[in-house]
Amino acid sequence: MKTLYRPVREKEMLLIAESGFKSFPPRLEQQPIFYPVLNEEYASEIAEKWNTTDPFGNFLGFVTKFSITKEEFRKYQIENVGGNIHNELWVPSEDLDIFNSAIVGNIEVVKVYIGNEYQSSDSTIIEDLVGEIERIEK
Repeated sequence: MKTLYRPVREKEMLLIAESGFKSFPPRLEQQPIFYPVLNEEYASEIAEKWNTTDPFGNFLGFVTKFSITKEEFRKYQIENVGGNIHNELWVPSEDLDIFNSAIVGNIEVVKVYIGNEYQSSDSTIIEDLVGEIERIEK
């Protein structure tokens, strides 16, 4: 198995929860690539610096952690998009169903970053996650 991380905003987190924490939602038309990252540090950087400043994500950044089979991991290219920790696995959107089927166990939420402008969520699922997981407030 290979462990990967994915920083997500509130709406994507809700869709993950609706799947029973088993899969990531389909990409939008303008999103040709699904890109989980290879380490928690990079996922945390995205969740903290970008997601907590985004009003469309309700100023929340979740860091998710999951495992996939090594066979599935090897199918895709690793791209470095900056410094040494900025490595992403580039999965074409059309492969996401197959990728999701290679997830072993559940998608876990390991951190929640909360932006200064966060008020509350209309979702009890999100409110529960914000209360349960390691919170890092900005």
